[in-house]
Amino acid sequence: MDKKNALRAGALAAGTTLMMLLMSSPALALTRDDGDDPGTGLSVVDTLGLFVVLPIVIFAVITGLVMVLDKSSPEHRVVKPKAQA
Repeated sequence: MDKKNALRAGALAAGTTLMMLLMSSPALALTRDDGDDPGTGLSVVDTLGLFVVLPIVIFAVITGLVMVLDKSSPEHRVVKPKAQA
């Protein structure tokens, strides 16, 4: 019974994805809308900085703040038990 439900869910997901791809034609992106005023494009360095470097820096800052401001006492920390020989 599990395989049947998984197959049904997979077919539904594939069908939904296919319909979304068919309904959103990329040719519509070529027509300009009234009032459309696109700015200048981003350079490769700007794109990498904005979408790669900046999220990594934000993640590192948040991680550093959590580690520095951690107020938990050592007796409340979870420690793996040592394996007995």
